[in-house]
Amino acid sequence: MEAIIDYRGKTPKKASSGIPLITAKVVKGGRIETPDEFIAVDDYDAWMRRGLPKAGDIVMTTEAPLGEVAQLGTERVALAQRIIALRGKKGLLDNDFLKFLMQSEDVQKQLRARATGTTVLGIKQTELRKVFLTLPPLPEQRAIAHILGTLDDKIELNRRMSETLETMARALFKSWFVDFDPVRAKMEGRWQRGQSLPGLPAHLYDLFPDRLVDSELGEIPEGWGVKSIGDLAEVVGGSTPKTECAEFWDGGTHHWVTPKDLSGLSMPVLLDTERKITDAGLAQISSGLLPRGTVLLSSRAPIGYLAIAEVPVAVNQGFIAMKPRQGVSNLFLLRWARAAHDEILSHANGSTFLEISKASFRPIRVVTPPTPIMDAFDQFSRPMYGKVVENALESRTLAALRDALLPKLISGEIRVKDAERFLQERGL
Repeated sequence: MEAIIDYRGKTPKKASSGIPLITAKVVKGGRIETPDEFIAVDDYDAWMRRGLPKAGDIVMTTEAPLGEVAQLGTERVALAQRIIALRGKKGLLDNDFLKFLMQSEDVQKQLRARATGTTVLGIKQTELRKVFLTLPPLPEQRAIAHILGTLDDKIELNRRMSETLETMARALFKSWFVDFDPVRAKMEGRWQRGQSLPGLPAHLYDLFPDRLVDSELGEIPEGWGVKSIGDLAEVVGGSTPKTECAEFWDGGTHHWVTPKDLSGLSMPVLLDTERKITDAGLAQISSGLLPRGTVLLSSRAPIGYLAIAEVPVAVNQGFIAMKPRQGVSNLFLLRWARAAHDEILSHANGSTFLEISKASFRPIRVVTPPTPIMDAFDQFSRPMYGKVVENALESRTLAALRDALLPKLISGEIRVKDAERFLQERGL
C-alpha cells in the first residue's frame, strides 16, 4: 500500500453544510450513498491531518459493519470514525482492482479472522496491514478490474433506473393520497372529463370526487374513509428461535429476516436473507411463514426499514409485518408506511432505543380510498414495482457472477480474454 489513512479517533464537529463526511453508514454494497453529514470547510485541514484522501482511493468500514468497501470519486470528502482509506502503491497495485480484491471472499475472511470484539467486530490498522493480497501483474489487474467494472456498471445502471421508478411511485402516492391532487384539479376546473392530467390518465376521471369534506384527519376526499392500519392489514411480529439449538438452524431452508437484511437494500425488495431456519425453527415462531407480498417494517433500532418480501419469510422480533387484507394493495401499504414515517415514530417509545409495538401500530389512522381507486393505484404502480424487482433480480445475478469471476481470474483458472468474450456474448 502507498497509503492507509485511518480516522478511528474522536468524532469531528458536524456542520449543516460543507465537506461531505463519509461515515460507515453510507458505505454499502460497493458504493457510497449520498452523505447526510458534513464538516465545515474551515475545519477540514485540522480534521484530515493524518492524510488527505484522493479520487480513486478505496474506503473500507473497520467496524459496525466490518468490511464494506467503496471507491471515492472526485469530490473532496472527509473521513469519519470507523472508515479507513486505502491507496495502492504506484506500479504495483491498481486501485480499481483493489476495490474488487477487498470485497473478495478471501480478503473478507482474513478481515474477520483478524478482527476483535465480542458484540461488534472491528479491525485495527496493525492487523489490517497483515492481510495477504494476491496480486497478478499490473496490466492483468487493470484488465480484471475492467471486466468486473463492466458488471458493476450494469448493476449501478439498474439501481439508478429503479431509483427513478421508486421516486415516481412515491410521487404518485403523495399526489393521490396525501395532496389529493386529482380531487383538487376537479374542484378547480383543471381536469375535465376525457382529458388527462400529468401522470393521470383520462379514464380515471370518474373515480375521483370533486370535493373535500372534514374528517378526524382533516379534509379528505368525499366518499373516502379513515381506517386503522389494523383494518387494512393483518399486523404480526416474530421472534428468534434459540440460536444455540442446532435443530432450529442447521440446514435451514426457510428465509428468516432481521432488520439487518433490510439495512443494505437500495430498493424495497427482499429477495434473500442472511440466515435460514428449519421446520423446527419455524415452529418456534407464532406468526409462521409469511407469504410473498408481505410488507416488512423494522420496528426498532431503527424504525423505518421497509421492503416487500418477494419470497415467503419468517421474521424476528424487530419487525411489524403487514399482510394486506382483501382488496388492499401491498404497494399502497408500502408507500403509506414511508409517507407516514413521522406519524409512526410518534407512536414509538423506549429509553434505550425507540420501538413501536404491534399494539401501538395497529390503531394508527389512515386515509383510505374506495376500492376502485385502491385498485387503480395498484394497476398504475405495479408495472413500476415489477421493473424494480426485475432489476434487483438481474443485479443479484450480476453480483454473483462478479464475485465468482474474481478468484478465478486472479488464479488464472479463467483467462481475461475468455471472460471478456463471455460477457460480450451476453451483451455486457
